[in-house]
Amino acid sequence: MTRDDLASFYRDYIACLNRQDWPALGQFVHDDVAHNARPFGLTGYRAMLERDFREIPDLRFNIELLISDPPRIAVRLKFDCKPVGTFLGLAVNGKRVSFCENVFYEFSDGKIQQVWSVVDKATIEAQL
Repeated sequence: MTRDDLASFYRDYIACLNRQDWPALGQFVHDDVAHNARPFGLTGYRAMLERDFREIPDLRFNIELLISDPPRIAVRLKFDCKPVGTFLGLAVNGKRVSFCENVFYEFSDGKIQQVWSVVDKATIEAQL
C-alpha cells in the first residue's frame, strides 16, 4: 500500500471502531494481532475494544495526528469522554476527561498485526 492508501485504510478502521462494527473488524485487524507485545489474536483484540466501549459508553476515537510510512502508521488519538467507574486504575466515575493516546501500528498482509500504545494517564490524573 502507498502512504495515502495506508492512511485511508486506517481512517476506515477508526470509522469501524466508532461504529462498533465488530463483524467488520477482521477486515482491518490480522488474525494474529498483538497489542503491546502481548499476542491477543483477533478475538482477544475485539474483546478488549468491546470492554473499552462498555467502560466508556461515549468513547469516540479522534485522529489528531497521523503519519503513514508503510508498513507502519504512527498516530495520536484524542479522547474526550466519561468513563464509568475505574479507568486505568483511576476512579473517574463518570467525570468527563480529555486525554491522548500515542499508537504505533505495523501492518502485515494488508491488516494491522502489531499495536503499541501508550495512554497519557498523567493528563487524566491532573483532571481528577
